[in-house]
Amino acid sequence: MKIILPEKVNRILKRLQDAGYEAYAVGGCVRDSLLGRTPHDWDITTSALPEEVKELFARTIDTGLKHGTVTVLMDREQFEVTTYRIDGAYADGRHPDKVTFSRSLEEDLKRRDFTINAMAYNDADGVVDLFDGLGDIERKQIRAVGEPSRRFEEDVLRIMRAVRFSAQLGYEIEGRTEEAIRDHAPQLTKISAERIRDELIKLLVSPCPEKLADLYRLGITKVILPEFDACMDCDQDNPHHQYSVGEHIIRTVCAIRPDPVLRLTMLLHDIGKPVCLTTDEDGIDHFYGHDAAGAEMADRILRRLKLDNQTIRTVVRLVRYHDMDIRMTGAGVRKAVFTVGEDVFPLLLEVMRADVSAKSEATRIKTNGYLDDIQAIYDEILERGDCLGQKDLAVNGKDLILCGVKPGREMGDILDRMLQDVLREPSHNSREYLLGTFLPGGAEKPEKP
Repeated sequence: MKIILPEKVNRILKRLQDAGYEAYAVGGCVRDSLLGRTPHDWDITTSALPEEVKELFARTIDTGLKHGTVTVLMDREQFEVTTYRIDGAYADGRHPDKVTFSRSLEEDLKRRDFTINAMAYNDADGVVDLFDGLGDIERKQIRAVGEPSRRFEEDVLRIMRAVRFSAQLGYEIEGRTEEAIRDHAPQLTKISAERIRDELIKLLVSPCPEKLADLYRLGITKVILPEFDACMDCDQDNPHHQYSVGEHIIRTVCAIRPDPVLRLTMLLHDIGKPVCLTTDEDGIDHFYGHDAAGAEMADRILRRLKLDNQTIRTVVRLVRYHDMDIRMTGAGVRKAVFTVGEDVFPLLLEVMRADVSAKSEATRIKTNGYLDDIQAIYDEILERGDCLGQKDLAVNGKDLILCGVKPGREMGDILDRMLQDVLREPSHNSREYLLGTFLPGGAEKPEKP
């Protein structure tokens, strides 16, 4: 089985081999090549010790000599070259306490996580597949190398990587590997929030985000996102719904494009429902205030997972307004855009579409028609260039200062009243009208909404 290696990878392999060492492309780059995908990175494993690698190449970086890794620079590209190694104990459940360098490719491959990531390749030997990774590709399964429990004891993050790979590739997790995941899931408390976050987002934006259900089923969300478990256990006896809160969430994540902000929003948009559940005298469930409660919970969750501030602000805003009642008028839509934010409003319409996609049929039909009308009004507003914020007003603070208004609360109040008037009636956005109507002593005559 032939893999077309990049020219620079071949040069590195050949130089190592010409010096008498073994050298192979290894891991994910081999897997992706066999799947017909373009690898993002090419990792190289070799029998050469780090010092021997450095002697062979003019430009190197001591990336991780302790663990046998030297980065070789070829022009402007970087390639990690790592010595065959045997890992010692993993006291922290993430990194080996010590490594022992080896001259055996088999010893190096058998320390790796999953069989599909434990294959090596060079042109001379072809694919070296000691653990039937090719068979697991054919069977479309994720299987740990060797004893699954030992692999997860070495690195607990592999638990999440297993589900993430299954979501990215559309594979199932092999039985014994799955059992070991369930047994070791509580140990995820040892893993940093940043690493949990990265694996979760990779799963969310994958082609199969419905694998979120596996995170729940295997006890992973119980550790990393217990708020989601409460949603999975929360039914919705309401004519607008046909799924539990958790199942609704999973279906909406699948219904929106694979953007991290949008999929995080769908993951969290109803996270506040379990704490807001009430049931009326007719047995109908209601979730009054779940949008506000959910926004507060989303903020806490995203900060716990160490998301960046911009992502947190956007997701929280979308969660807060995902159930917003927008009046089907120009004034109503302009007001909504101003309230939500011009940059966020188009995303809100996508969120609302995804939300309704997992509701009852009658609700879908009614709400999709409503959203079509809102979208049409919004498109007309953009085409006309209506004022949607203070930056679009025909009058600004400098104009008010020239008219004798001092900076401060009074100026802010005047500008706000001008904006609210123009949001109701965009034709009022003229310097003459605004200054004549809203300056102190002028005749303020804003139209009623």
